[in-house]
Amino acid sequence: MSRHFYITENHISIEKTVELVSRPEAGAINTFIGTVRELTNGKRTLYLEYQAYKSMAESKLAQIGEEISVRWPEARTAIVHRVGRLEIEDIAVVIAVSTPHRADSYEASRYAIERIKEIVPIWKKEHWEDGEEWIGNQQETKAYSTGEPEKEDLS
Repeated sequence: MSRHFYITENHISIEKTVELVSRPEAGAINTFIGTVRELTNGKRTLYLEYQAYKSMAESKLAQIGEEISVRWPEARTAIVHRVGRLEIEDIAVVIAVSTPHRADSYEASRYAIERIKEIVPIWKKEHWEDGEEWIGNQQETKAYSTGEPEKEDLS
């Protein structure tokens, strides 16, 4: 397990994650904090359950960190994702990215969350008032991972 990219069953410390990327040459540290929301598509969520193939998930988180380093060479990244039962408002994921300038930090952070949804083997089971379901595809947008806009079908 890398101390910058890992899966945990414990509560995630935002401060400790930020400390992993903090450095004198960073003029910006962007954090993304993914939390458990109560309403999804009009359904009231009671709680979520996350599971992961831990060793592969941690490897994929590190891969995302490497992709960020290639795309934004001055970036330093940390990603922590929680598994197990999470209640409403619990923190599921924290991404911290430091860069000398803010624009790169914002872009790299967004890139990280979109790539997590694409390639990291983490599964989410939503528990609602009237049932439950494993959610496979968690992507909200696929275009960001390539850096290219989605092509509109004009046919």
